[in-house]
Amino acid sequence: MAITQSSASIDAPSELGLETRASFREAAVTLLAGLSDGGTLNVDLGATKRVDSAGLSALMLIQRQAADRSQRVVLWHSSDEFRFLLALTQLTDLFELGS
Repeated sequence: MAITQSSASIDAPSELGLETRASFREAAVTLLAGLSDGGTLNVDLGATKRVDSAGLSALMLIQRQAADRSQRVVLWHSSDEFRFLLALTQLTDLFELGS
């Protein structure tokens, strides 16, 4: 019997882009695998200064994997620029933003 938890947290890198997307996505997916169905992955974007299309794609893949297991991904401490990027790309409804 595997022991799972209901929540986990991960800090996003200062630049979430082409160079960091794979390692960040792999770390997040590993955490998701340890969560129970319905669990929550908290992503702290507080130190993240830049997100490019590759980084946004990584977040989308993490969100999709979580949704497949009825898990939640909550993005915390997102910058105004990141929220603008979500609005610009019409992805605002895909992500849950924490305060």
